[in-house]
Amino acid sequence: MRKRILMLDDNQDVLDIVKEALSYERFEVTITSETENIIENIRAHMPDLLMLDYKMSGTRGDEICREVKAHPQLSNIPVIICSAYLNKDDLLACGCDAIITKPFGLEELVDTVNGLIFSDQRLEAGD
Repeated sequence: MRKRILMLDDNQDVLDIVKEALSYERFEVTITSETENIIENIRAHMPDLLMLDYKMSGTRGDEICREVKAHPQLSNIPVIICSAYLNKDDLLACGCDAIITKPFGLEELVDTVNGLIFSDQRLEAGD
């Protein structure tokens, strides 16, 4: 079964590039620019990984990350925050699992996604 990724960004070009790159890597990628009802959207898709832009119109990525990490059904979903914002300590304080600095290379994106999605499987297989 293909691993599912939900990407939230208010830049359609970024969404399209990420979707194409991760789809090529055999991920099922859903993209959205809508922050309204995002928790319901996440619950509906139940992704294996969530990618959030930090600065968006509407709710910021760190606020969404805090909601996800506090939600009993969603807290185990790895979250990547993508941002040109450089204070990583502030971003990590929201509970995200990784930060990708914009602009980012596709190799960095794929490596980070693979590391978060498949690290859990490796731990389970070793138990």
